[in-house]
Amino acid sequence: MTDIQVGFAGIAILLTLIALRVPIAIALISVSFVGISTLVSFKTALGALGVIPYSFTATWHLSSIPMFVLMGFFCYHAGLTQGLFKAARMWLSALPGGLAVAGVLGCAGFAAVTGSSIACAASMGRIAAPEMLRYRYDAGLATGAIAAAGTIGALIPPSILFILYGIIAQVQIGQLFLAGSVIGLITVVAYTLVIVIRVLLNPDLAPVAEEDIGWAERFASLREVWPVLVLVCGVFGGLFAGVFTPTEAGGVGAALSLVIAFARRSITLQGIWSSLMETLAISSSIFIIAVGASMLTRFFTFSGVSESITDLVVGSGISPLLLILAIAAIYLVLGMFLEPIGAMLLTLPILLPLVETAGIDRLWFGVLVAKLLEIGMITPPIGLNVFVLKGVMGDRVSTGTIFAGVTYFILADIAIIALLVAFPGIILFTKLVLP
Repeated sequence: MTDIQVGFAGIAILLTLIALRVPIAIALISVSFVGISTLVSFKTALGALGVIPYSFTATWHLSSIPMFVLMGFFCYHAGLTQGLFKAARMWLSALPGGLAVAGVLGCAGFAAVTGSSIACAASMGRIAAPEMLRYRYDAGLATGAIAAAGTIGALIPPSILFILYGIIAQVQIGQLFLAGSVIGLITVVAYTLVIVIRVLLNPDLAPVAEEDIGWAERFASLREVWPVLVLVCGVFGGLFAGVFTPTEAGGVGAALSLVIAFARRSITLQGIWSSLMETLAISSSIFIIAVGASMLTRFFTFSGVSESITDLVVGSGISPLLLILAIAAIYLVLGMFLEPIGAMLLTLPILLPLVETAGIDRLWFGVLVAKLLEIGMITPPIGLNVFVLKGVMGDRVSTGTIFAGVTYFILADIAIIALLVAFPGIILFTKLVLP
């Protein structure tokens, strides 16, 4: 077999292992190790296995990942985000579908301290979805809104996807965070419009909650969201103002969240210990997948697969728009079966050279990838957010009902993707704000 044939055989074997539910990190590392052994030598593969884990992880930028994860767990165990939905409900209940809109905004606020779409869907699903069902909201609207809004978790900073993408694609993480904030807010507006328009067309979807909420109660509810506001303004205000770097922002966020938790006396020693252990588990899984992706890049370099695919695409004369549509289809399919980090790290070694050759901006592409992967989190047959919400709701709502509910939000997401493709300046202006 030629080197190119070995490379493509490795891709086929890798996809087969993933389809067989082999953990993606194990699949990446094993295929890369065997591939390098075949192309060069066993000694070279062993050397790569010894060097790459250190060379990839020994960077200050990666230290922000466990810090941001720790910040999220401190907030969770201290209950710093519990007042988000209540405050949003107090202010928005008079809107058509106001409780569902409040759930979307609650997810957006939760996203600003976790960076995880699954965590957003699980947490707000426990709080907001039962409340909507209690007020006789349509089950599909109630659960679909929360499952879809959970995807905002990977767009609004701190986004682990953006940190990893920035390191691999050599894009400023601060620019990615700012661009993610923009697309996250656009998504919030789009989801709100979907809810309001659907309820206006069919008021039976969301009966008006008959509550006599005074202004005093509304303003009183804001006291419960001050921890999140202080944390977001302190961390990301300082980041975008240039007071500290994205790497330092993770440490500041973790420390500030713990200080706020102590000030509110809402965290215990057991909560701190659980936060540390959960952060260790999550960070370890992220790093080992990233190491596997780095080894895969080395394997592709030896085999020439990336160059071969790039030459094939360039030789075909495909336009950048058609290339983007093809990449979008790939990510939408992968997003149905793989969690976003694994799907992104699996594909970047192949797709980044194509994107660069086609003249597509890497910052814009990173935001597009994050959005596409998050759409995959709510698309059948294996929309992870949908199944997370099903686990939270139990027998009260069927999986089919949740999938039906998210359909309208998927259409809104497709419209947002079209908007990004038609007007890339929506994202690229961040280069002027944070040069």
